[in-house]
Amino acid sequence: MGTVDASTLLPNDHVKKAVLAGKMTQISRGQAYAAEGDTFEIDDQEFVVVGVDELTLGELTDADAQREGSADLEAYRERLVAAHGGNFEWDDDVEIVRHRFEAK
Repeated sequence: MGTVDASTLLPNDHVKKAVLAGKMTQISRGQAYAAEGDTFEIDDQEFVVVGVDELTLGELTDADAQREGSADLEAYRERLVAAHGGNFEWDDDVEIVRHRFEAK
């Protein structure tokens, strides 16, 4: 267990604000940026990473999308495409790392 910089795990201020507001409780990335038990801080609020799992895009569910701040999986897909400037193609076989966290 250690401390990670929130900017390493959370890619931008919009995401950080969503986490602070409780609208996001997980983020999926292309690699692991934290380990279970690690903590990070946003504006003096501490969070703990409660799970880090390897899976594929095709294994994500509507519940995962909702924890990532989207209404459902289709909205999450659309958000990923928009966030990557259209340079992202959803491939069910792409491996990702899901980081789940909660306020401490």
